[in-house]
Amino acid sequence: MKAPKKRLRQPRVAEIVASSLRARILSGALADGDMLPKQEELLTEFGVSPPAIREAFRILETEGLITVLRGNVGGAIIHVPHPGTAAYMLGLVLQARSVSLMDLSDGMRQLEPACAAQAALRPDRETTVLPQLRANIDACMAAIDDPNTFIGLARAFHTELVSNCGNETMSLVVGALENLWSAQVDVLARSKLVHGSFADRSVRLSLAREHERIYRAIEEGDAQSVERAIREHYTAGGDERRHGFDTAATVMADALRH
Repeated sequence: MKAPKKRLRQPRVAEIVASSLRARILSGALADGDMLPKQEELLTEFGVSPPAIREAFRILETEGLITVLRGNVGGAIIHVPHPGTAAYMLGLVLQARSVSLMDLSDGMRQLEPACAAQAALRPDRETTVLPQLRANIDACMAAIDDPNTFIGLARAFHTELVSNCGNETMSLVVGALENLWSAQVDVLARSKLVHGSFADRSVRLSLAREHERIYRAIEEGDAQSVERAIREHYTAGGDERRHGFDTAATVMADALRH
């Protein structure tokens, strides 16, 4: 006896419309901030009913790709995905799972050295990586007596390093973690002037010197040395080098909104 054929699920009409519009947004055919074509135009183009268009809009709005304007104005504004969106969505997932700030920090410690190694291997690092890191280190030294400014700049060193590592996937994935952590620091430490061990000028100087060591290893194209320098940088000072907030607290996605 033959087994009954498995019926293939036909995609709903609204999903087909949403898929087509999504492809246009992601391809750049529809730009960020533009309006989607009016409903009447889409009805003519796709030959579907108004409920199908409304459902397609709902799908895209749930994905964060559009914002539907209600009322007399009507229409839908396009939102092209960007790294900040990824960081926020990741933050929501981590918050829903009650992931601690320490867990987030440990994740970065494991992943950032690989990004640093990639940066060191870039043949164009003298124009794509080093100028940004040099400017950051110089700015950190200029702000060495201002803990609040220094902490923000020191964090930016890491986000610059990751974003310019040369591997787009790594820069986006690890960059989302970096941006999420930086937001926690801004809300829990900098905005409240709670600097922890970074209130000590000698600690800030030590951190700046470690950034300089990382910079030199990238400049020399030494991937192994820069990986080692990053790992030692994260462990330098042991438990003494801490921000003045509880790292057992849960990651808060809303920190990115401040």
